[in-house]
Amino acid sequence: MIAKIGKAGANTRGVLNYLYGPGRANEHTDPHLVASFDGFAPDPGRDEEATLTQLATVLDLRVKQAGDRAPEKHVWHCSVRAAPEDRVLTDDEWAVIARRVLNATGIAPAGDPDACRWVAVRHADDHIHIVATKVRGDLTPARHWNDFPRADKECAAIEKEYGLRQVVRGDRTAAKRPTRAEQEKALRAGHTATPRERLRATVRTTVAAATGTEEFFAILRSAGVLVDIQHFPSGDIRGYKVALADDKNAKGEPVWFSGSTLAPDLSYPKISERLAPTEPNSTSQHSGRRRTAWQQVADAADRIPDVLDDADDAAGQAHITVLAETLDALPLIAPASYRPQLAQAAAAFERASRSRIRAQHQQSQATRRAIKAIVREPAPKDGALLAVLLDALLLAVVAAQQWHHTRHHDQQAEAARQAAEHLHAAYQAAAIQPLTVIHQRGLSLTVTVQQRQATLVRQALPDLAEQILAEPSWPALAATLADVHKAGHDPTVLLAESTRRRELDTATSISDVLVWRLHRLVGVAGERPAHPDSASTTRQGSSAAVPVPSRQQPPRRGSR
Repeated sequence: MIAKIGKAGANTRGVLNYLYGPGRANEHTDPHLVASFDGFAPDPGRDEEATLTQLATVLDLRVKQAGDRAPEKHVWHCSVRAAPEDRVLTDDEWAVIARRVLNATGIAPAGDPDACRWVAVRHADDHIHIVATKVRGDLTPARHWNDFPRADKECAAIEKEYGLRQVVRGDRTAAKRPTRAEQEKALRAGHTATPRERLRATVRTTVAAATGTEEFFAILRSAGVLVDIQHFPSGDIRGYKVALADDKNAKGEPVWFSGSTLAPDLSYPKISERLAPTEPNSTSQHSGRRRTAWQQVADAADRIPDVLDDADDAAGQAHITVLAETLDALPLIAPASYRPQLAQAAAAFERASRSRIRAQHQQSQATRRAIKAIVREPAPKDGALLAVLLDALLLAVVAAQQWHHTRHHDQQAEAARQAAEHLHAAYQAAAIQPLTVIHQRGLSLTVTVQQRQATLVRQALPDLAEQILAEPSWPALAATLADVHKAGHDPTVLLAESTRRRELDTATSISDVLVWRLHRLVGVAGERPAHPDSASTTRQGSSAAVPVPSRQQPPRRGSR
């Protein structure tokens, strides 16, 4: 059950006109009162002699009595809506719900003779509208401070008591939703997303790609976004606003959005904190070879589950933030066929990237540098590396979901779950071709080699061995184990390590999972990776190096 409190209004009759009218698309049926402040308010919906003017006059009585002491915008309006799958509540049940919400918000406390005047109107099966005038009986203003969270808390209690769907609730860190007017305007212009949503996606992607605040603004402008930077008298940047060239108001002027109105983490102070320069440490070397940015990002994503288990909350939030930046960056450089699902994963995880826990961004800067590097580094021709990265990111997103769940971040946990579904679809598509190649190599192994690998699996994973050996993808795993052994590693040790970080009971194919885990553990080129943001260095606030290539403009964004 959702309570939505609108902006205060100055026209009681105007609100009633809408509530008792046909609606914007003739969706209002049988409008009538289900309850009122005294039980005797005139009902134009059921009483033929009652009029909207009479009802408005009754509600406005104290407003007129208060005169100049009454607030200019004296109308309080709240809609309370049940979920689509909930049973149809009776008028009497809605009347009780209306009184509970009014009591919780302070508009009309139970038993208060001076409570504000109000009515509850029903014109559909699934919701009611509560309208009140914000002048009390003693002609003082209504006492409804913090009314939204109080109404939301009461709705949560009502859900449990009435056996209704229990809505996933947030912590007031979500980005502002587009208004109905914004949505209708976007549809008229032929867009499926509103300017607010389009700008939010563009700014988030730009933050992921930019290496500093100057480049951040330059990339936005090169993408066709209008940018207005505000400065303090000292000349330092105070904030910024963005607009789309094709989004105009009635006067023909651009409709501007400040970064903080796009999302809480897109304000200039928050962005500048994430883009603050850091000193890179020595370049990570393995077997005389520098690992590519793609490999470093995969290494970092692989460590996120351990970091979320071991690090403090501030470090955990920092790594979830940088995980979101990775997802934001991927649609820029991934093959075109995977971009829709990756873009959906990034959009879903946006909500999971924020909580009330303040992130210590310096603890994940090595990963952030690697992300910015992959935007400037050619995408790998080897499809296995993309599959390895997506596999690592999927595990990280699932770990983020659990991290949020244990901290009762319900909206964030649900957002991470949705992101995992989109990421899983992209992973499955990306894994087909490289798995087929590895599978063919596995089929060419001699019987002796296959038997040797089967023995290794039985030794390392006795409980899962027979299931793995019966899977269609077993030849691919056998070929990978042979590669691991040839590279000088102990396959038994790595098999045990590859199963430590996540249970495999829900995996569609354990063999597929282990193939990419082993690839990641030994590196696609055969070297063992080091992790740029390990759990130990995270707690110390240090990080390994990720080289930052020369700056250039990135291309535009177009659960196993």
